[in-house]
Amino acid sequence: MFENTKAFSGFAVNDIAAARKFYGETLGLRVGEDNGMLMLHLAGDRDTLVYPKPDHQPATYTILNFPVPDIDAAVDELAARGVTFERYDGVDEKGVFRDMGPLIAWFRDPAGNVLSVLQQDD
Repeated sequence: MFENTKAFSGFAVNDIAAARKFYGETLGLRVGEDNGMLMLHLAGDRDTLVYPKPDHQPATYTILNFPVPDIDAAVDELAARGVTFERYDGVDEKGVFRDMGPLIAWFRDPAGNVLSVLQQDD
């Protein structure tokens, strides 16, 4: 039924203007706004809808993962842009988890949703 449908995901925030600034300026994503909602234009033609929700509760799981070739360079660049990394058990002084799986570091958007950068080979 949906094999040819170009599905996309979405998530809620409590402040579209703050989300636009964070995703567009801090993270450097191409963003668009229409009908009070934000569209993140991700590489690979994978748009993601960001919609306002006044009683928004932040996601307690990772809603977006950004693969990068060098986790340390990405963490340093994001930290220089004002991003603060989560300090979960097992992360190092930079906020990078290096014990199992891909190298990964988590951070939050202005609405409190969890995002990550993870090292991934090409």
